[in-house]
Amino acid sequence: MDVTSKNISQLRSMLDNKEISATELADAFISRIKKYDSKLQSFITVTEEKALKDAENAQKVINSGNASGLCGIPLAVKDNICTDGIRTTCSSKILENFIPPYNATVIEKLNSENAVMLGKVSMDEFAMGGSTQTSAFAKTKNPYDLSRVPGGSSGGSAACVSASLAAGALGSDTGGSIRQPAAFCGVTGLKPTYGRVSRYGLVAFASSLDQIGPIAKSAYDCGMILNSIAGYDPHDGTVSKNPVMDYTSRIGQSIKGMKIAVPQEFYAEGIDDCIRKSVLSAADTYKSMGAEIVQCSMPSLKYAVAAYYLISSAEASSNLSRYDGIKYGHRSKIGENFNELISNSRSEGFGEEVKRRILLGNYALSSGYYDAYYGKALALRQRIKAEYAGIFEKCDVILTPTTPSVAYGINENVSDPVKMYQADICTVTANIASLPAISTTCGYDSDGMPIGMSIVGRQFDEAVIIQTADAFEKQFNTASPIL
Repeated sequence: MDVTSKNISQLRSMLDNKEISATELADAFISRIKKYDSKLQSFITVTEEKALKDAENAQKVINSGNASGLCGIPLAVKDNICTDGIRTTCSSKILENFIPPYNATVIEKLNSENAVMLGKVSMDEFAMGGSTQTSAFAKTKNPYDLSRVPGGSSGGSAACVSASLAAGALGSDTGGSIRQPAAFCGVTGLKPTYGRVSRYGLVAFASSLDQIGPIAKSAYDCGMILNSIAGYDPHDGTVSKNPVMDYTSRIGQSIKGMKIAVPQEFYAEGIDDCIRKSVLSAADTYKSMGAEIVQCSMPSLKYAVAAYYLISSAEASSNLSRYDGIKYGHRSKIGENFNELISNSRSEGFGEEVKRRILLGNYALSSGYYDAYYGKALALRQRIKAEYAGIFEKCDVILTPTTPSVAYGINENVSDPVKMYQADICTVTANIASLPAISTTCGYDSDGMPIGMSIVGRQFDEAVIIQTADAFEKQFNTASPIL
């Protein structure tokens, strides 16, 4: 029996019924990592010894009859989430040997439930990219086709779950970095409402947009992980004090009468025909379940990518100024004075995409250009929020494609950053408006590559979008990757 192919809810039942021990389960995933990850390159650091120790502790809790949630469940963690005593690189040479002295809050929450950490997985450098090919250490491949990208920046998280190298994973989402790789790799990814999950211990990219969230094999599993990591944290001044609910509580409830918005701009020019047809077919499936499909418009979508990259790059240029080769991180061996040392350390440590974003951010924030660029981007952010609010006055959720195309080849789009940025058109608005969104598979193209659809909800309506995604998943037969 291949236990690694099971989803989290199935593994929870198997562990509780003593069909398998936590140690046996952890060992099965570690064996699969050793067998397949040399091809996939999803892991940067495999924590085998820690995983087996975590599993032993989890089994003691299971034997006592007090296990719940993610106790004994093997998970992977994106390598921009701090782990005490375990290397955290952000896939960047500048942090190649950085070992945090503390855990991120989400890691503390997982530890409190005795979850099993298999290791740290690859990502685009400092979460800047949509392919995981900007990683300095592990350029992850797509489990459905090893010649294609897994998406990004949480490509390692999505790929390892898709290939059954982990039962679930934590990622981070700044402009679609959970949902886009989930779509490319044929799994489910959830970006919670901004502030629903603590960002303490998440290495910052764009602080007003970043959010930690789960990637798993189903909406139900994403709800289980969110149950464990959501909630108030005094270490994070932006986290919400809204009470944490059971995010799986609405699963199984009828969606009859639910109003699902379909904004026409998300289905216009630039979206591949196979994507458009699959997502609209999903809308028909919802209609057959009794939901009402409501046509609507979101005129500001055409400006969203520009606004997102101005805001995120401006915040990134500020956040990344701390990496100077003095306090921690890579320090150049070349430099006769303070300024040369900093310049050389950053030039050697940062990759090309990170440098590009820093330059763009500094330009947008510079004197004479602040009002023309950054100020207008902030104004557009308010307009996008207002347009979402107008749609939610009439509808319960919004259905869109997750990506304009399926996963592309590893060597495609690399030399065209503008084309790469435009690929975020379907995901960035949820981050700009601080809304929750979930991506799940709704079809496959002629080559068998997964197609993802996104369901966007009102703030803190994670239970509703999980319910909506689960209702479709129960009607849809997923295919397995080649691994």
